[in-house]
Amino acid sequence: MWAILSNTVFISISWPRRRRQERRPRSRNCAGVLGKCVSSAATSPLHPRPLHSVGEKSRFTHPECGGLLDVQYDFPRIDPASLRLLWQQRKTSSAITDQSGVWRFRELLPFAPEGTNVVSLSEGRTPLIEVNRTGEWAGGVRLAIKHQGNNPTGSFKDLGMTACITQAAILGSRVTACASTGNTSASMAAYAARAGMKAVVFVPFGKISTAKLAQALEFGAVVIEMGDNFDQAFRMLRELTDELGLYLVNSLNPFRLEGQKTIVFEILEQRDWRVPDYLVLPGGNLGNVSSVGKGLQELRQLGLIDKLPRLVVVQAEGASPFYTMIATGAGEITPVQPRTEASAIRIGNPVNWKKALRAVRLTDGLCESVTDEQIFEAKATLAKDGVGCEPASAAAVAGTQKLVRSGKIEDGADVVAVLTGHQLKDPEISIKRRSERELAQQRLHVEADIHKLRAVLESVMLQSA
Repeated sequence: MWAILSNTVFISISWPRRRRQERRPRSRNCAGVLGKCVSSAATSPLHPRPLHSVGEKSRFTHPECGGLLDVQYDFPRIDPASLRLLWQQRKTSSAITDQSGVWRFRELLPFAPEGTNVVSLSEGRTPLIEVNRTGEWAGGVRLAIKHQGNNPTGSFKDLGMTACITQAAILGSRVTACASTGNTSASMAAYAARAGMKAVVFVPFGKISTAKLAQALEFGAVVIEMGDNFDQAFRMLRELTDELGLYLVNSLNPFRLEGQKTIVFEILEQRDWRVPDYLVLPGGNLGNVSSVGKGLQELRQLGLIDKLPRLVVVQAEGASPFYTMIATGAGEITPVQPRTEASAIRIGNPVNWKKALRAVRLTDGLCESVTDEQIFEAKATLAKDGVGCEPASAAAVAGTQKLVRSGKIEDGADVVAVLTGHQLKDPEISIKRRSERELAQQRLHVEADIHKLRAVLESVMLQSA
């Protein structure tokens, strides 16, 4: 039993009863997966033993230098054409691993041995949509969007969570935990429920949308509200993770990034493996660009592509420490107090900045920041193309326009922007951001009188003529 007193609310968490030693599932892969340190290139085992007892380390950083770890593979030689054909053929299979847009590419996620019961909700397989009006608005680029809001819990986090929770199940973990601005908590809660695990969420008090909070609660997570920003919640959770035997699923966990790297596999497959000029992503904790960078590197290593798109990271101006670091040429990131209405990227101290920097350098990429006003203008423009998204997603499109106007992205460029979350993730701010005039024109109260209704509809029809 663990009790926490927070904001005068006493929250009691009942841990699942510990099984007897002989009933614990045996880990099938913990001895065979190595992590490679981003800072020193040294290797270290990832999860050297199953996580069953309090105090055992969930080792996601190098034990000596503290650097972040990548999951490292020694891929066999492959025939790229045969592998592409195999992935294509799996689309018609009813097997759970083939119905998933992550596990369909399992040859590039070999940390899970063949025969593993993966924890999946048929994530991935999201659309790539051409948005011509938005492309013209952005400055005359050929723009398509990869809409990750179509995932089971409404965000790209599901791609990482299926991999992360599958690894937790392999290790016999019972309690998963995360700090979150909302999307990670919703995703973890769903996948933990699917796996029969307990989920504990740390969120900043009063700073996540009702919709995202409702998702986590609906899936049975225990939600602990504390502090006033994500970075504070994450810092305190990290202090407790190993002490209490929690399995951390934030993007510090490299298995999260293994699932998320499949975003770029799907994008390229949907484009018949034609590489775009630019691939644009919003930047918060920077797990998305880090994972995409790793995925691109592996695809090129295996001969599946012969060139790389330029990765573009776009941050909200009020939460842009990564942009500031790159723009000023600083060698380290300087944390900030984040301020933006785009809650999913309201992060002032991104844990994955070194991996993200590696990805930007690998691809000769770009970084930009945009104001909240620019974000919501881009969001409204996407809506005219019939595409909805949460505010943070629209940062990618706003950043594209800004970079075209500054000449850093050329007119007519082939651009793919990743929308990370669903339109219904942040409904309160979407209503709040609409002007009184817009609401007056769109939200009409009419008496239940046929003549008055006819008059209103005739007026609406005249406006659309």
